[in-house]
Amino acid sequence: MSKHIDVLLLLALPASGKSEARRYLASLSPEQCREQFGIGHTAQLDDFPYVHIMRRISDELTARGHAGMFFISGSLPFRNSIDWLTLIELMNEDYEDLVSGNKPSPESASLWLFDRIDAARVRAGGEAIIGTLEESVRREIAGPIEDESRKLLDDKVAEVPDDLEGKTVVIEFARGGADGSTMPLPHPFGYRANVAQLSPAILEKASILYIWVTPEESRRKNEARTDPDDPGSILHHGVPLAVMYGDYGCDDMAYLLEVSDKPDTVQVEKDGKTYNLPLGRFDNRSDRTSFIRGEEADWSAEDVAKLQSGMREAFNQLEHGQKG
Repeated sequence: MSKHIDVLLLLALPASGKSEARRYLASLSPEQCREQFGIGHTAQLDDFPYVHIMRRISDELTARGHAGMFFISGSLPFRNSIDWLTLIELMNEDYEDLVSGNKPSPESASLWLFDRIDAARVRAGGEAIIGTLEESVRREIAGPIEDESRKLLDDKVAEVPDDLEGKTVVIEFARGGADGSTMPLPHPFGYRANVAQLSPAILEKASILYIWVTPEESRRKNEARTDPDDPGSILHHGVPLAVMYGDYGCDDMAYLLEVSDKPDTVQVEKDGKTYNLPLGRFDNRSDRTSFIRGEEADWSAEDVAKLQSGMREAFNQLEHGQKG
């Protein structure tokens, strides 16, 4: 590749190996990133921490006798599917902060997040709902969530570089639809709706690394990785089974590739403009990524070589999509 990738969308069903691939890329030197995959050293964004905070808000409300705001219970999907797009709007904002070098430092990280989630929800086409709580309730639930909110904020700020020159921003999220769905998936489910919700600033520079596993394998790996004592962990959180079938029973990536007017790209329509995002597919149906969850010192050379080979194939395909 003559020029490194500026923005890499890392997409797949849950537990497919996205976070492991992201951790592997983060372990490489800038020279290795450039020479092996045509990317810069990475700055990384992920929407899962926001999902975790939304669940915590709902949990704290239900524990006080209120209705769960985003989730009826910890084992069920979003109450309102608009919140898939709320998550995208939060990542749009995170990307803007990376570009501008903005490092927020609010007194209360949880109250700061409450305001951000409400504002993102409005931009996504929904309504601000946390702000409808009585102020006493809002502050009461903010306290137990403060430490986790502060960690989200600290992790977000830690990703903001002095500048993005020579770097690749990796944006990770999973989207899908109900088991047995026909294509196209209804709005706002799937990649068609959610990739189109990304800002033009992202779409103008984005390529896609898609990690391919079957829904059955996604469910198996989700169960295998789940640590109930660490629900906020990027590498070890579990997605409830009802969500795995209801929101991730399939995805629409193969459909989007099929209907695109250019090979090896995903076609996105936004605000009257067409974007063709180059895509590389990493075949992880035979697991090449789970070893990454262990300590880096324990990664075997054989496992790393298998992962690297699969990633190289995907990036070669992505390069073909760029030229197409």
